[in-house]
Amino acid sequence: MESAAASLIGMGLSAIGFAGSGIGLGILFGKTIEAIARQPGAESQVSKYIWIGAAFVEAIALYGLVIAFIIMGNG
Repeated sequence: MESAAASLIGMGLSAIGFAGSGIGLGILFGKTIEAIARQPGAESQVSKYIWIGAAFVEAIALYGLVIAFIIMGNG
């Protein structure tokens, strides 16, 4: 296999982080809405933690993007 083909495959595999990030955000916000619906008084507490969690989930997608760019630069 040529290095250019292997580079493209590696870039595609690094994009798995995007799918995981999308699934993670869907679960995160879905469970948050469920928690607020069950206990509306806890909305201020829950909302603090959802933004921290969303930042961590989005960081995974950014790591995948950075890895894809590194592979693209070396390929």
